[in-house]
Amino acid sequence: MTKIRVPKEPRIDPEMTVLDVISRYRETEAVFKAYENPAGRCICCEALFDSIRVVSKKYGLSLERLLADLESAIGS
Repeated sequence: MTKIRVPKEPRIDPEMTVLDVISRYRETEAVFKAYENPAGRCICCEALFDSIRVVSKKYGLSLERLLADLESAIGS
């Protein structure tokens, strides 16, 4: 019998702020640090109160990739 995988609900919403995400999931801070180089800025320093959607747009980052990396950091 084949096991059916039910997709899990994302825990991080694009409208959450960087601060919301880091305060709930401390391990995501490393993801934001990894995006500093592509963004050309310290996201935690300059965009702490911006939503993930705004951060991706402001710094030219892929929203889908950023969300996937954040979800991956918090694991199961």
